[in-house]
Amino acid sequence: MARGTRTAIRRLSAAVFPAVLVLGLTVGCGLLGTAPRPDRPAATGQGALPAGDERPAGRERTGNGAVVKGGSVGGEGSPCRLPVTFDHAEHWQPQAVAREAEIGGPVIGTVTLACEINAQLSGSIGFLRVWTGDTPGEDPHRALTSFVADNAVSRKGDAYTVTRAGEYDAVEVTYLNTNDLLEEPRTERALAFATPGGVVILDLGGLDSAEHRAMLPAYALAKKTVRAV
Repeated sequence: MARGTRTAIRRLSAAVFPAVLVLGLTVGCGLLGTAPRPDRPAATGQGALPAGDERPAGRERTGNGAVVKGGSVGGEGSPCRLPVTFDHAEHWQPQAVAREAEIGGPVIGTVTLACEINAQLSGSIGFLRVWTGDTPGEDPHRALTSFVADNAVSRKGDAYTVTRAGEYDAVEVTYLNTNDLLEEPRTERALAFATPGGVVILDLGGLDSAEHRAMLPAYALAKKTVRAV
């Protein structure tokens, strides 16, 4: 969706929705013989959404940005078998990426795409992708630098930090992808750590920077819960 169209829709919604909501509450309360108090909003129940809002419940965030765990991925019985396992947010859907011996999966830098966790049913447009390497002892920082260089040839603001991914030492990068093929520059983020079999990279990608921000709590959940299979 073009940036101008997205902005126009958001502005229209912001202008029209409050008036519609107030009118609906007034008419509804009038039929019940009561009127909403002007100094306090009418109760809608904990976590209730306005009429017409079709976002799944998993899209809601608590005040501290927490998300509800939907399951784990990476271990035995999960859609993706990985060198590690971690929790994913509710309504996010993991799917393994085919890695035929003759063709191989998509490759960026020194890692190959192994799993995509789709955020669509949570109300966001984007993926948390898992990339794996097969070179024991590979340096995570070097692997991440190579990944970013291949993933976003045109970019700015690369910022690398030392962090933790669950029980692993890790390195994380944020940057602005300015590729001319994009409608507008967008924020991207990735995390790399070493396992005995090779480097693992978690990569968060969204339609645009707004979608990226909306998916950060789910990314934080995955990052915090990484553990050995």
